[in-house]
Amino acid sequence: MNKFVVIIVLLSIYSSAFSQAMKSDVQDTSKTVNVRAVAEIGFLGVLSHKIQFSNSGTDFDYREEGGQDVLFPVNRLSIELDLNDRNTLVFLYQPLRLESQVLLENDLIVDDLTFPASTSVNVLYNFPFYRVSYLRELLRDSEKYGLAIGGTLQIRNATISFESADGTRFRTNRNVGLVPALKIKSKAELNKKLYVELEADGIYAPVSYLNGSDNEVVGAILDASFRTGMKINTPFSAFLNLRYLGGGAVGTSDNNKGPGDGYVKNWLNFTTVSLGFIYEWR
Repeated sequence: MNKFVVIIVLLSIYSSAFSQAMKSDVQDTSKTVNVRAVAEIGFLGVLSHKIQFSNSGTDFDYREEGGQDVLFPVNRLSIELDLNDRNTLVFLYQPLRLESQVLLENDLIVDDLTFPASTSVNVLYNFPFYRVSYLRELLRDSEKYGLAIGGTLQIRNATISFESADGTRFRTNRNVGLVPALKIKSKAELNKKLYVELEADGIYAPVSYLNGSDNEVVGAILDASFRTGMKINTPFSAFLNLRYLGGGAVGTSDNNKGPGDGYVKNWLNFTTVSLGFIYEWR
């Protein structure tokens, strides 16, 4: 069966299930419609991060050689819409911009261009993403615990560049694409003021199968967090959040226009610590 047909069938099934879920809860919607604005601010640390452009390119270690051995500022914004006590939509924007300037200890080859050792290079890794998610609550009757599962569709918007300080050498790789993922969220009320939450979006999949390409490309994402929150007073609450952000892809693009042969390997492991605030409308 054609790969595109499989994808369309799966999307149709998911759309039908979502529609039936919404119809079954339509009477509750008029009773409980909540909107939450969530903002986080904190710092990001790079656990590991490597990238390679073209099979002949350097397997470049951003942390060891690319100036990513320091902390970077990070923030995160989202809107959560409870359509009733079972269905939630989440709209999220995550900026992710890491800039550094380094003096190369070794030659760096990026898509057939060599940046010689002792060259000063400006390094940009800009990978913001936009995400829409749907969650379905399973423990509807529990007052202290929550468990919801659903799906996520993420738009990646990547710009990865290397530029010599004198401007004579430059390589950039830009890409916009859709990434589907599974989503799970759980919550436990410790008392009337304190709560803890676990949340994760993730997938590991052959990207070539999802997009119909003949080239073998493997990709993965995992965005997992643990937070402890406190309800300050209605409608405000605050939380401390620890997050793991990882993933990447490896393979050869089938629409490469050069330079280079289209092969890319990009794997990252980040962690963030942030303070967040929630304002809720009921």
